[in-house]
Order: sequence, then structure tokens, then C-alpha cells
Amino acid sequence: MATTRNRSRIYAAEDIAQHTSRKDCWITRKGKVYDVTGFLDDHPGGDDLILKYGGKDVEEVMEDSNEHDHTDAAYDMMEEFVIGRLGTGETIVSDDWVATEDFHPDDTNTETDFEKCQFLDLRKPLLRQVWESNFSKAFYLQQVHQPRHLAQSARLFGPEYLEVFTRTSWYVIPTFWLPVVAYLFTRSALQFTGVYPSVFFIPRLADLALIPASSFSKTLMCFLFGNFVWTIIEYGMHRFLFHIDDWLPDSPYFLTAHFLTHGVHHYLPMDRLRLVMPPPLFIALSFPFTRLAYFLFGTPIANGVISGAFTFYILYDCMHYALHHTKLPAYLREMKKYHLAHHYKNFELGFGVTSKLWDVVFGTALVV
Repeated sequence: MATTRNRSRIYAAEDIAQHTSRKDCWITRKGKVYDVTGFLDDHPGGDDLILKYGGKDVEEVMEDSNEHDHTDAAYDMMEEFVIGRLGTGETIVSDDWVATEDFHPDDTNTETDFEKCQFLDLRKPLLRQVWESNFSKAFYLQQVHQPRHLAQSARLFGPEYLEVFTRTSWYVIPTFWLPVVAYLFTRSALQFTGVYPSVFFIPRLADLALIPASSFSKTLMCFLFGNFVWTIIEYGMHRFLFHIDDWLPDSPYFLTAHFLTHGVHHYLPMDRLRLVMPPPLFIALSFPFTRLAYFLFGTPIANGVISGAFTFYILYDCMHYALHHTKLPAYLREMKKYHLAHHYKNFELGFGVTSKLWDVVFGTALVV
């Protein structure tokens, strides 16, 4: 019954269209959503007339005297069945979008955007709004994939001590991760030599000089294999983790997790401080993969493979930033158009960032 539902919940047209049966029938009128399942047997004109328009808007048909006359009392009665309202919003992503060399979108008017869409108020911290949201998953996904643009980074958290962990400049990635790559590569080469240094070992040039060429060759092979592995991880995580839209539970908690990991990037794709992954987040996401590598390959091989994968991760994140904000040579200009098309043309295709390879293999390539 309507009284047991959140009458302020915001739905997308996609939500309404799924409720068309005698056991579950929704309609819309003047922006309101009605669950009329319990009214079907009581409708004076018969249930067939309502079911004919199940999942659709009934404003015009209710005002059509040739179809069925309705009294003021009938309109008043409908209020008992209100379960929410139909959300509206911007439609920016389009198959007609064309990539240009000098693409730079206009800034969003934050006031009018919130008044029109009633989604997220860009003038306030965003994460709490998603956490406390009353919109359906379909409306969230519809809106979060319509890009907005601000001159400055939007706030995710209120307190600054939390906000600082959500903003990462591009140069933090090579600064933080290149020493890790060098450390793992050196450990791998030493371990192939039969030396197992402690976790706190700091490589010196003198130590490197003692490593035979055969050990370096083995590590290099593992490193190159790690490069290849990263290309699969890049595609797989982008497609099956970050774009888990169909399997995402319709709950504010899961919508918040989605927004924090990737949704915010589609919502604010040109935010300079949210184009690369904060190190704590990458550590958490990479942990299962590194554990798997040690389990499958053993320590020497795993360290070499991880160093290669992390190297390509650095390339990926720095390239991702460049694709959004930097003038680039020919190949990268092509990839820039390709990646921006993922944001502005079709977010369900074009998951490759550094390469189109796996998009071509798995049939998710975008035509730009």
C-alpha cells in the first residue's frame, strides 16, 4: 500500500515501465508515481483499462472524456496511491556526441541544475547526499552518467580531514608508486639469485651489481608478463567492477559505494583532482590481486609480475589524467577522443583507457 512507502522517493521512467502486471501495476500523472495494484478490482471502468496503461503516464487519457470520465473525487482518491515522483534531469550523454580537438565543456549552473534535476546539490558535500538519498537506482544511474562540470573540485565530505583523502594530483601516482615498483623489481631479481632480503631491505647500487644477468632476465620476463596482466585488469575492473550497474543493489549504501569508487568520475569527469586513484583506494583494490599472484606464482615471480603490473598502472593513471586535460600526440589524441566518447557518447562501451585491444576482443569497442 502507498502508506507503507516513502512518498517522496524519486523514480526514473525505467522504474515505472517495469510495473505493468495485475499483481504489480504503477502509473504516473503530473510527475507523481502511483501504485494502483490495490485499486484494480475497485476501478469502476474495470481493471483492463488501467492495465492497458500500466507502466505509462495517464494524464492525457484521464482527461479524455471519450476514454473514461473522471470526477474530482477520483483525482482526490488517487492521492492515496502516491508512492513517489518521477525524476527529470539533464540528458547530456548522446550517440550524436562528436569528439573535438579542443573539447572543453561549459561549467554547470549549480543552482538551476539542482532545481531542475533534484539529484545532487553541487554546492554541498556530495557523499552524504547519496548516503541519505531517496531516489531509485535507475534514477541514480540515469543522473550520475550525465556529466556536470565545475571550475573547482566539488566536495565529497564536509570535514577537511576527510576531504583531503579524496583529492589526488596526477604526480602523486608516479611519486608514490615508482619506488614501490623499483623495490619489488629488485627483490624479485635478488630472490631469483637465491637471496631473500627482509621486508625492510633498501636496495643499493652495490647490491644490484651482484645480481647476475640471468636473474635480471627472469625478472624482466615476469615484469613484461605483469604489463600484459595489467591490460586485462584495467579492462576487467572498469567493465565488471566500476560499471556493475545491472547488478548494483537498489540501496543507498551500495549507491554510495558506487559513487565513491567510480560514479563521481562520470558525474564530474573533468575534475582534475579526481582523475587518478588515491593510493589508499588502489592499495585496497589491488590487495586481492597481489595475494593471488603470490599464491599462484611464488614470491620471486610474483614480485616481478606485480612490479610490471604496477608500472602499467602508473602509465594508466597518468594517461587517464592526460586524456582529460592535456594536448597530446597523434595516438593519444585518438585515445582521448575514444575515452571522452565513453563519458559523453555511450558509457556502456569503450572501457579501455590505454588501449582498445580488449574492447575489440570482447565486442565493446566504441565507434567515434
